[in-house]
Amino acid sequence: MGDNNNNINTKDFIIGTLIGSIVGASTALLLAPKSGRELRSDINQGAVQVKDRAQVKGSDWKDKAYTTGSELKRKAMDTTSQFTKNASDKTKELTKTVQTKLNEKRNKEDQALQAAEEVAEAIDEASKELETSNK
Repeated sequence: MGDNNNNINTKDFIIGTLIGSIVGASTALLLAPKSGRELRSDINQGAVQVKDRAQVKGSDWKDKAYTTGSELKRKAMDTTSQFTKNASDKTKELTKTVQTKLNEKRNKEDQALQAAEEVAEAIDEASKELETSNK
């Protein structure tokens, strides 16, 4: 966060210096006792100098913006990748838990069905023995 504030302060300082230079140069030119032709020539030279400085600074800002953009892109991709991995891991975990619960339920149902069949066989055997003993 401190680095970001330092960048903002540096940027503000450069912009303030540039604007102050333009205003100061313009004021000096306008208040200096020169002819119209000399004044226009001086203004033209000042404009060319400001343009050249702006191109150099603009190139620096472009490079810095590109670097910062690349860093932000990398961070976003890393974060997205981590979120995707976490979501995938949680999904696998949940799927495993659900599958385990379903298997437990099926086992209990199978045990209940087997117990019911054993009870039915026992009743059937008891019924046959009862019929045999009654004859």
